[in-house]
Amino acid sequence: MTVESTAARKPRRSSGTSSTTSTTGSKTGGAKRAARTKKPETAQDQSRTEPPLVQLLTPEGERVQHPDYDVDLSPEELRGLYRDMVMTRRFDGEATALQRQGELGLWASLLGQEAAQIGSGRALRDDDYVFPTYREHGVAWCRGVDPTNLLGMFRGVNNGGWDPNSNNFQLYTIVIGSQTLHATGYAMGVAKDGTDSAVIAYFGDGASSQGDVAESFTFSAVYNAPVVFFCQNNQWAISEPTEKQTRVPLYQRAQGYGFPGVRVDGNDVLACLAVTRWALERARRGEGPTLVEAFTYRMGAHTTSDDPTRYRTDDERAAWEAKDPILRLRRHLEAQGHADEAWFAQVEEESEALGRRVREAVRAMPDPDHTAIFENVYADGHALVDEERAQFAAYQASFADGEVK
Repeated sequence: MTVESTAARKPRRSSGTSSTTSTTGSKTGGAKRAARTKKPETAQDQSRTEPPLVQLLTPEGERVQHPDYDVDLSPEELRGLYRDMVMTRRFDGEATALQRQGELGLWASLLGQEAAQIGSGRALRDDDYVFPTYREHGVAWCRGVDPTNLLGMFRGVNNGGWDPNSNNFQLYTIVIGSQTLHATGYAMGVAKDGTDSAVIAYFGDGASSQGDVAESFTFSAVYNAPVVFFCQNNQWAISEPTEKQTRVPLYQRAQGYGFPGVRVDGNDVLACLAVTRWALERARRGEGPTLVEAFTYRMGAHTTSDDPTRYRTDDERAAWEAKDPILRLRRHLEAQGHADEAWFAQVEEESEALGRRVREAVRAMPDPDHTAIFENVYADGHALVDEERAQFAAYQASFADGEVK
């Protein structure tokens, strides 16, 4: 097509004559009416034309290449990633069981998101700093936080359970999205200190709708902060699907703030490792923030107080089970001859030992102080709080007396 023919097809400005004005006005009016009657395009419509996500390991365990992101791992390193995911899943399953048995007040499972967390967690250097939500049990494992320390808060016996500065892993954040602001501020400080360490903030697709996240994107971009925003898009913000939160894929939101966004297969541990490592190195070079959207799926409930069967189908879960992150890496290890049945059995034994240790540790923890919630509400106390405390104490005592309330 020539330049002239292209120009000829473009709408021309009105020359001021009545005939030209009439024709142009008619076309413009028609276009406006069409725009008003056009059905809005949904995120699902747009997903049909969006670029494919970064993937290095297919659900069948086949190793594939990507022109921009890749990793070269030894068989030992691949086995290490597999072990990390198995151990994390076993710990998570034990914690869920403990909550169901009354040992924990609540638990947020990571089932299905092991690759996103282990891949990104193993991309970090020791001097990098992590700001998690309340579901990053796999990242905590990578940072060397004892799994048993994650459970005290959910039992109600402490406010965290570990020293954040000992592992550069901040305490779990329950307030949705606020940790992205903390991470941005910390990253700005890192830049002023002149170090080459990076910061990573974890959040979910639901948190991406929070104002705190938008503000952190703005500040990190303007101040060129060395931070990676790692969004685990597990498809459901409690009971709200992603398409009810955004008209575009989440990673594309970064464009509006002036920094890159990448969508990666969140069930592919190798791709998550490669993309996160690239984003961290970019931050170290002083090139600013990156948004990584790990496209994954929450296989369990949002928390143990949630019933996912009320808002999603069994068919949907079954489709994602076929993309299981642990199974696909196992298939790859088996196909390449990097691990045999004896090794897989050994990892399974290790995971069972971890489960037993976690159970024993939780049962050895003290019972939570049921009246602690009434303390420190007011500096000098309050008559209404005192009344509520007395009512609650009487309610608790009724169980020992055998009364039915």
